[in-house]
Amino acid sequence: MVQEQGARGLQLLAPHEALGFPASQLFINCVYFPEEFSIVTTLKISRVTPKRNEYIFSMVEEDSSRLLLGLRYSQDKLHFLFSILGKRERISFRSMRLADNQWHTLVLAVSGHYASLTVDCGMPVDLALGKPFPASLSTKGARFYIGSRRRWKGLFSGLLRQLVLLPGSDATSRICPSSIPQLSILSVPPALLDLPIKPSGNEVLKYPYEAELRVTLGSRPPCTKTETGQLWFDTLKRGLYLCDSRDWIAMLQAKERLDYVEDYQDLYTNSETLDIEVFEIPSVGLFAATANRKSNPGSAIYKWTHGKFEPYQNITTYEALAWKYFTVDDKIFLVVANFEKNERNQEHSVIYKWSHRKLKFVLYQTLETHSARDWEAFHIAGETFLVVANHRQENNHNILSVVYKWNPDTRFFEANQSIPTSGAYDWEFFTVGPYSFLVVANTFNGVSTRIDSSIYIWFDGKFQPFQSITTYGATDWEVFHIGDRVFLAVANSQKYDETGSSSYAINSTIYELNVTAQMFFKFQDIMTYSAVDWEFFTLGEDKFLIVANSFNGKSFSVDSVIYRWQGYEGFVPVHRLPTFGCADWEHFSSTEGSYLIYSSAKEPRSKVLKMKTY
Repeated sequence: MVQEQGARGLQLLAPHEALGFPASQLFINCVYFPEEFSIVTTLKISRVTPKRNEYIFSMVEEDSSRLLLGLRYSQDKLHFLFSILGKRERISFRSMRLADNQWHTLVLAVSGHYASLTVDCGMPVDLALGKPFPASLSTKGARFYIGSRRRWKGLFSGLLRQLVLLPGSDATSRICPSSIPQLSILSVPPALLDLPIKPSGNEVLKYPYEAELRVTLGSRPPCTKTETGQLWFDTLKRGLYLCDSRDWIAMLQAKERLDYVEDYQDLYTNSETLDIEVFEIPSVGLFAATANRKSNPGSAIYKWTHGKFEPYQNITTYEALAWKYFTVDDKIFLVVANFEKNERNQEHSVIYKWSHRKLKFVLYQTLETHSARDWEAFHIAGETFLVVANHRQENNHNILSVVYKWNPDTRFFEANQSIPTSGAYDWEFFTVGPYSFLVVANTFNGVSTRIDSSIYIWFDGKFQPFQSITTYGATDWEVFHIGDRVFLAVANSQKYDETGSSSYAINSTIYELNVTAQMFFKFQDIMTYSAVDWEFFTLGEDKFLIVANSFNGKSFSVDSVIYRWQGYEGFVPVHRLPTFGCADWEHFSSTEGSYLIYSSAKEPRSKVLKMKTY
């Protein structure tokens, strides 16, 4: 018995007879295997050598060792095998990537001509069987083996936490949604479910497991495999957290509630600010990059020093509209979206790399863009990508935006895919289970702002259309999760058509993913005033959305609004914050507390607000 990443599993050292039992112990009243069934298993696999197959379980004829039924995996596939009329059938789920040293819960549902696989409560993968699962697969004289096929070859080398055979239809709804989908529980043996108790006196441990316990105090420390199982006490939030090798999981935490918001700092900028990117460089500090309108002196980077943002570095930009912070392995980058041409009449956006020697960002790579409005950075299967929102080329808004991919050999980004967009304003990347998505905010097609913004899904090495949603001058998408629910909020800025009429007081909309239908459906409309940004954040156990209202048709002095999640009621307004030409909101935390910062597109002053809690 082994405990890793906060969960216990069984590790097999040999194909032991104790892990085999007659099928008659399961099938007491009927000798036939069910025609419809689900197999639920939770496992952790560190690695599998190429061309090696390992069995999760098997059912074999006791006399001949002929395989009647089995579930096995290879390096990147999961195979379900069964016997029909003496011949073996196999169905393979490809690109599973289970051997990543992480816990995963799988639900394999078989019914007639179809098999469905759900991994970590994500979207199911459905495959058609070449031949339907037999209605009369006899288990008479058969024997089940856990983690093997009764022999050394194919012995399961990972950790096994649960393995359940459930007759009937798809069992996914029995365990999903789940707050920890990788460790969803249907039936876990008590010995694997309970934490070990260290006895008093000279007694031995009930289970063979001990851990060295350390508690770290202060600001958020790193959580990697080295710190797995260690505790961190956050003195600011009065919370105790456990490291699971990737994230700090709350164990005990004081319930912090938002009381009110107070003015904290006036941040005077080089010129009007269209976007703010807040980021932290490990062992260096907290920073904010402002995207400023004027090229001289350009845009600025500020460092959080003694509880305030102080000027740190200026970078020449050309009507910068957005910054994006990202990393590639141990390298740190900032990329800027330049909307206008430089002195050489070139439309270039620029990637800057953090120099650990100079302790500042230095020019790294230039990329040709067209009135760039936004950058998004993301990782898929260990590879790094950038996508630019090209807004227009001369007067043509219907142009291509480009996805770039990091080439580890040249150490530069290279064009990977072009996607048609219409006045693209924003890109947002998100994942749902094993699936990766990109959504674009299309603003204007040259005639009207009433156009489709599109969601794309990563499939077969590129992004392909998934769903289109009608928007009105869309300027921003914000994805967020509440429990196991997935939401997308769009900021609609303006209704404008060929008649020349404009409306700025319009609904922005929150959509929710329906996993069964595999589509986003409208969840809630919220009246906004030329909205240009949504920001989702949490404070204690409460969830919030804040909208950047920029113009009401007459004035740029418009209240931006904080909405709190109220469950069945959706988001309800709780605070109205006076803003002037608001262009962006960002939430951040430091050792001193939690803050909001907004940028103004109409004056060279941004504001930092402190959230007071009780």
